[in-house]
Amino acid sequence: MSILPKILVVDDDPDIVEILRYNLSLAGYEVKSAANGKEAIKKAKLFIPQIILLDIMMPEMDGIEACSQIKGIPSLDNTMIIFLSARSEDFTQIAAFDAGGDDYISKPVKPKILLKKIASILKRINYGKNKTLKLEMDNLVIDRNEYKIVKDKQDLTLPRKQFELLFLLASKPGKVFTRDEIMNSVWGSQVIVGNRTIDVHIRKLREKIGDSYFKTIKGVGYKFTQWLYAIIQ
Repeated sequence: MSILPKILVVDDDPDIVEILRYNLSLAGYEVKSAANGKEAIKKAKLFIPQIILLDIMMPEMDGIEACSQIKGIPSLDNTMIIFLSARSEDFTQIAAFDAGGDDYISKPVKPKILLKKIASILKRINYGKNKTLKLEMDNLVIDRNEYKIVKDKQDLTLPRKQFELLFLLASKPGKVFTRDEIMNSVWGSQVIVGNRTIDVHIRKLREKIGDSYFKTIKGVGYKFTQWLYAIIQ
């Protein structure tokens, strides 16, 4: 018997929760819900969902704080968090990604687009489980299996999208990845992501990994400048 993918819907608006639960259940997902960040953390620990759909503005604990705490729970390391919010300002989206969010969708949410996005994310999660791949050089290790970075013998923690962007660029040193290639590979073809989002992620990677590892090709995209050994098992 196959196990249904699990999704936790977190929103203080019962109408939105009901619409999302209906569409997700109809699509074959196992769905639970929570009305605020505190409740979401409790339920996530027990439910262990593959994906959390997380509102930002909620009573008791907002989505940004809830995301930060969830990302610190070892049993939820592989859980993807998609923010759903009526707020579309750059600073709100940046705060969401800084907290560890994997994606961001502005409300009102179109169920068909959301379902496509979820299917794409689950496909990438399952693909990552089927292979072992590590990139190494003298002072940098990028381990895709464990989503772990070791820089100068120090462990670094990156939000999932930053990790996937780093791994994409580092997997082909010297290759210039266009913005469209980055969007499709990291966020999926069904997702609309602005150039600002990519730039913010690159800036964060430069701060954490080092500016010398990345080069901006104006009007085109980005490339990784250092060569690493690929280990495939």
